Amino acid sequence: MAAARTPQGATGIGGAKGSSRGGGSGRFMGSVRSVGRALHFPVTGPARGIRKATHAHGAGESGLGKLIELHGVNGAGDVMITIALASTVFFSVPTDEARGRVALYLAITMAPFTVLAPVIGPLLDRLPHGRRAAMAGAMLARALLALIIAGAVSTGSLELYPAALGVLVASKAYGVVRSAVVPRLLPPRFSLVKANSRVTLGGLAATAIAAPIGAGLQAIGPRWPLYGAFVIFIAGMFLSFSLPSKVDSAKGEDVALLAADEEHLHGPHLKPVKRPGLRTVGIAVTHALGANASLRWLSGFLTFFLAFLLREHPLTGESAAVSLGLVVVSAGVGNALGTTVGAWLRARAPEIIIVTVVAFVLGAAITAAIFFGAFLVACLAAIAGFSQALAKLSLDALIQRDVPERVRTSAFARSETMLQMAWVFGGAVGIVMPLNGYLGFSVAAAVIATGWLATLKGLLSSARQGGSPKARVA
Repeated sequence: MAAARTPQGATGIGGAKGSSRGGGSGRFMGSVRSVGRALHFPVTGPARGIRKATHAHGAGESGLGKLIELHGVNGAGDVMITIALASTVFFSVPTDEARGRVALYLAITMAPFTVLAPVIGPLLDRLPHGRRAAMAGAMLARALLALIIAGAVSTGSLELYPAALGVLVASKAYGVVRSAVVPRLLPPRFSLVKANSRVTLGGLAATAIAAPIGAGLQAIGPRWPLYGAFVIFIAGMFLSFSLPSKVDSAKGEDVALLAADEEHLHGPHLKPVKRPGLRTVGIAVTHALGANASLRWLSGFLTFFLAFLLREHPLTGESAAVSLGLVVVSAGVGNALGTTVGAWLRARAPEIIIVTVVAFVLGAAITAAIFFGAFLVACLAAIAGFSQALAKLSLDALIQRDVPERVRTSAFARSETMLQMAWVFGGAVGIVMPLNGYLGFSVAAAVIATGWLATLKGLLSSARQGGSPKARVA
């Protein structure tokens, strides 16, 4: 019995010692893991939160969550380049010289885009299998252009301007393709308005996060935000290819025609159509597109006009850079608020919403023209951002309501192309306009008034008719 107890006792003692050593090692490793988790949490915690938000309500399964994240990457990269260029393009040379250079290279760089814009939509219709590659190409182009700009900021060479405006073109091209992709990634029981509002809010949130980071990099040196943009856009290029393969699928799609003539609306052609498969988008959509074009024109106009105007005539008591920053923040807040309100309204009476917000912008532009001042400039920027976001979501609602599903993707691509063209024309006018606030805002009010009056009757008529879909096979 004693002999039997002795080994057991020895074993027990040895086991207790081993257990003690193992417990100490386990506690040490647990402490290491705890420290590791604490160090990683600032990154993994927000990342999990972002992934949970972007993939909620079926967006993860449909692929919409990945598009939201991609659009966030797009916004973060763009704001990095904007911060780097703010002190280089607008503030480092005399105003007249800067305006001349920007106007010249806007003409050189954007003129081809304007000429080719009418064929971008049809090109996407014919080559739908390249949407992921097109988005990745827009990301890669901006990554490479960011490096070119980084090399030019220190030397002040002229290649800075075409590279900067090339970034702008690539950004607009991405926007066209992204609009065509959204309808392919809708989760069940998800409206286009809700999907587009989520994508837009994702981009705005990423921009808000990246802006202070870009400002910190700018404090280190003017090249650093551009290096940051390069890394972000390279990541965006790979993320583009992570979108579901159905993005490139043209199954069930057809070509949309941005027209609403009686012949298309009320029956087939009496004569054979040279290009079979064209569809009309309906009167409400075309009028809403015209109203949105006037608001997008205003956005381009204010971007360039205020950039130079506030440099010469900054807001009271502020520097030119701070003045421009305040206006940009006002526009961003207005845009976010408009997107939030649009998602909350859920496409209720989109025609009435568009008519109302354009009238709202018109009143703000007239007020700014008559009583030109710092506060009114910031208010106009905020109202323009709010109205543009809300009107665009209302246009999305009309496209979903009135355009047949098989041509909806094409309609989005072509409508976004038209809106990008309106932005370009607005920017060109903003550059050549004399730096007179009263005159500039009077011209803006006249353009908005023209767009509002041209679409008022058609949109109200469509609203009175109950918004019944009228699009038919041409």
